[in-house]
Amino acid sequence: MANKGHNILVLGGGGREHALCWKLRQSPLCGALYCAPGNAGIAQVAQCVPWQGQAAMIDFCRAHEIALVVPGSETLLLDGVVDALTEANIPAFGPSRAAARLEGSKAFTKELCAAEKIPTARFRRFAARAQAQAWARTQALPLVVKADGLAAGKGVIIAATPQDVREAIDAMFDGRFGAAGKTVVLEEYLRGTEMSFFALCDGKRARPFASAQDYKRIGDGDTGPNTGGMGAVSPSPLASAALNARIMRRIIQPTMAAMRKRGTPFQGLLYAGLMICDGEPHLIEYNVRFGDPECQAMVARLTSDLLPALLACTSASLHRAPTLRWSAQPSLLVVVASRGYPNAVAPGGEIRNLGALEKRLTVLFHAATKRRGERWHAAGGRVLNCVAQEKTLRAARQSAYTALKELDWPQAYYRKDIGDGL
Repeated sequence: MANKGHNILVLGGGGREHALCWKLRQSPLCGALYCAPGNAGIAQVAQCVPWQGQAAMIDFCRAHEIALVVPGSETLLLDGVVDALTEANIPAFGPSRAAARLEGSKAFTKELCAAEKIPTARFRRFAARAQAQAWARTQALPLVVKADGLAAGKGVIIAATPQDVREAIDAMFDGRFGAAGKTVVLEEYLRGTEMSFFALCDGKRARPFASAQDYKRIGDGDTGPNTGGMGAVSPSPLASAALNARIMRRIIQPTMAAMRKRGTPFQGLLYAGLMICDGEPHLIEYNVRFGDPECQAMVARLTSDLLPALLACTSASLHRAPTLRWSAQPSLLVVVASRGYPNAVAPGGEIRNLGALEKRLTVLFHAATKRRGERWHAAGGRVLNCVAQEKTLRAARQSAYTALKELDWPQAYYRKDIGDGL
């Protein structure tokens, strides 16, 4: 009897989930592919189904013989979706709620780093405004002010003046970031170059996945407020075999050992946001899932099958999974958002000439689109992810921005400097 393949459910509906569905659909081991809730672009490669909560998800997985669930967002992981799936004996790629604290609490991660001597910035955590303000007055500037919990990538303020520091701390305790800011982490400002490094983990072992550089701020020249991400390149221009090995030895592997020692082994994708200072990696923070939009830039370069590696992580057998293979050609991604993002945006707006745009790119991933007949419409803040892959980053940059000239959408906004100067 022929192998019908593994039925897979991806959870989420953004550009990251489109990229994961796009790559998993290419696997000869993939059977039926579902995405909940998905989006109009994802519907081209997977069957989109409603998201109706964890109990309904378990029922869906049993009814459709799902062999692997891939949660996209940190919110799902911290809500315990992997715990619920594990209890139901359904394999899931991602950490338990307890292990997801590496992203859910910056203070938890910083204290783990201190205990395990993992290089990071000096820090203090505070649950009261007065103590935070008093300690901040004794520190060198700039000072980094962070909401301890999840804040959709926006809960970090780099405060350059005493007034900036006071206002940032007040904003946290006044509830600008909701419950995420009830505890505040203050840390020294590290001078260096940022790098995103990703590792596959099976609870016992870790294996390097890929690297990237992302662009968080809304404006050219890294100006304006932080966003969920306005672009990315992969690999990071800093990446090298020697640096990657140092990151694994000094940061990833000690973290894995520490989580096992605490009784909360980490399984899934560990995403280290790093600052490289004089060639040495320092951990800024962890995420516990594929980055968005870094995932989109990375999977465009992946030439081998992703599915065996994800399955191996769920069964503590990563050492037996085939080695992933990557194109030597770098990729560059430009996010197209609705004008006004990251603040409130006007809903809708027809996106014309999307086919011509897609033909000029290596791949186009949808983050927030709806389809009405043959017409495409925007349906959120970050809407499209335009990926170009060429022999050099400069060529990829030229290809991406040349392709964007085809876009006919008056409400479109995108940065003009992704990859500039690399």
